[in-house]
Amino acid sequence: MAEIEKRVAFPDNKAAQSIYGPGDEFLNIIRASLPVRIVAQGNEMIITGKEDEVDRAVKVFKYLLTQVQSGKELSETDLDYALNKQKESQEVSEKLKDVIYMTSRGKKIVPRTKGQWLYVEKIKEKDVVFGIGPAGTGKTYLAVVMAVKYLREKKVNRIILTRPAVEAGEKLGFLPGDLQEKIDPYLRPLYDSLYDVLGYELALKYIEKGIIEIAPLAYMRGRTLDESFIILDEAQNTTPEQIKMFLTRIGLQSKVVVTGDITQVDLPKDTESGLILIQNILNNIDEIGFSYLKSSDVVRHKVVRKIIDAYDAYYKSK
Repeated sequence: MAEIEKRVAFPDNKAAQSIYGPGDEFLNIIRASLPVRIVAQGNEMIITGKEDEVDRAVKVFKYLLTQVQSGKELSETDLDYALNKQKESQEVSEKLKDVIYMTSRGKKIVPRTKGQWLYVEKIKEKDVVFGIGPAGTGKTYLAVVMAVKYLREKKVNRIILTRPAVEAGEKLGFLPGDLQEKIDPYLRPLYDSLYDVLGYELALKYIEKGIIEIAPLAYMRGRTLDESFIILDEAQNTTPEQIKMFLTRIGLQSKVVVTGDITQVDLPKDTESGLILIQNILNNIDEIGFSYLKSSDVVRHKVVRKIIDAYDAYYKSK
């Protein structure tokens, strides 16, 4: 196959330098990862090599440019995302440019992977969505972002966030404080996501007014939840009875997102996970959608993806 040459121009030197990295560190990582020749000249680069490899390199740089233009400071993890996508022959979708929500501090929240974008689209389309995948794929965070978006757009009147209070190796009784103080550590990740999306003061204001409710799953029993965006987090730690109870709380004009990681069940060994079972029960209902995220959708440190893949390989070998 004959070699071709393509030029990639960035809007200005500042954008180019953000992509090249300190001392061209990021550029050198890309050079070492892709079988092409890259010559950088200010805010323009010349990429030479086989056509398919040059196209892959161009897609990597275009993806990184979208991240820089969204106001993000690039890291090695971002390079890993872009390069990993190309290794898997996944086209970096133009939809990844879409801003889902902009915080009061001007932070633009966008899906970082194709899997995340499909997850967000599923939430828009279906009344009930199950987001299933490993840690770090943004399941809970993106669900909270969408809940806030729906609230601010007046599509719902309140947000309800819930989790089962199941110990991950620790016992509730050993934690200090009264019942609420014992439960709060289980709900802390939900608070953290809210504070990031809404800001600390506005989130507290909504919580105080009851517009946002954060409570253990047991508090949902006997209720009907109308005009609400309801998120059940860590659903792998629900029993079949608990998740059925939760899903039958859904009222009129409500939307539900259920998130969980079926590889991290903290229930007693003889207790079946409701989230695992329900995939076989509800998979043919039109109003319900399942979105499966995987290690390539991890948006934490790149070592998290490698840890997940290593565990998957280990259990598959058993």
